[in-house]
Amino acid sequence: MPIKIQSDLPACSVLEQENIFVMTEQRASQQDIRPLKIAIVNLMPTKIATETQLLRLLGNTPLQVEISLVHMEAHEARNVGSDHLERFYIPSKEVLKSRYDGMIITGAPVEQLPFEQVDYWSELCDIMDFAKENVFSTLYICWGAQAGLYHHYGVNKYSLDQKLFGIFPHRRTTHGEPLLRGFDDVFPVPQSRHTTVKREDIVRQPQLHILAESDEAGVLLVKSQSNREIFMTGHLEYDTCTLAQEYFRDINKGLPIHAPANYFPGNDSKREPVSTWRSTAHLFYSNWLNYYVYQETPFNLTDIQ
Repeated sequence: MPIKIQSDLPACSVLEQENIFVMTEQRASQQDIRPLKIAIVNLMPTKIATETQLLRLLGNTPLQVEISLVHMEAHEARNVGSDHLERFYIPSKEVLKSRYDGMIITGAPVEQLPFEQVDYWSELCDIMDFAKENVFSTLYICWGAQAGLYHHYGVNKYSLDQKLFGIFPHRRTTHGEPLLRGFDDVFPVPQSRHTTVKREDIVRQPQLHILAESDEAGVLLVKSQSNREIFMTGHLEYDTCTLAQEYFRDINKGLPIHAPANYFPGNDSKREPVSTWRSTAHLFYSNWLNYYVYQETPFNLTDIQ
């Protein structure tokens, strides 16, 4: 799927080098089709890296996707310049003025705070409420998934004794689910979080269905009965070296951290890691765009119910 982005977005040159089909605004305007409109609410501090990771996955199917990057107005980003946000992002109040085929709400390094103490919580709640009525399918990732489950369904998060960190095997718990079409019965997913949600809290909600989970990492994938909300506790979008970067960052800060599980060859942090989840990631995002966005969304977005 060619992704329509601004030609000077940093991700553009990276993706072109990887032969990801990137379409600039000029070329897209010459095609007589309606692109899928996808909003990415990027809550990660490493905004450029996260943009690139998600755009790489969204660019792997055969339709045109128009991307809107969204930032929180109530939060001051420290790891990216204000000029980047002004050039490539829209503020959250602007996203509330349009309708979208799909939306992605990312994780954020605020999981150890109560939700209500996050400085942009009220702003994010407005977006999540807006998405219920104006976005055909919303994908919530990691802390974003915990936030969505809490806000929409009252599902709490719980602190872990130590950070869940590494690559963990997950198993599908249902059959015939389009999101998991083509998946192996057991598949690897990166996890990086200090908190979790409990299976028993989710199964109490009749509107929610667990699609995949892990003995070590717990619930991975949940969807609403309407298919309009997808919650994923892991980070399929992560690059090969993302967990290594997080690990060495925390080591250099003197923070207590163990090496990511099932990640470095031979559990030796001096050896270069390899990706075992890349194909799973591409398949998941292709399935989401195809089966839960493209195949179901109305041609006229004003017809979203």
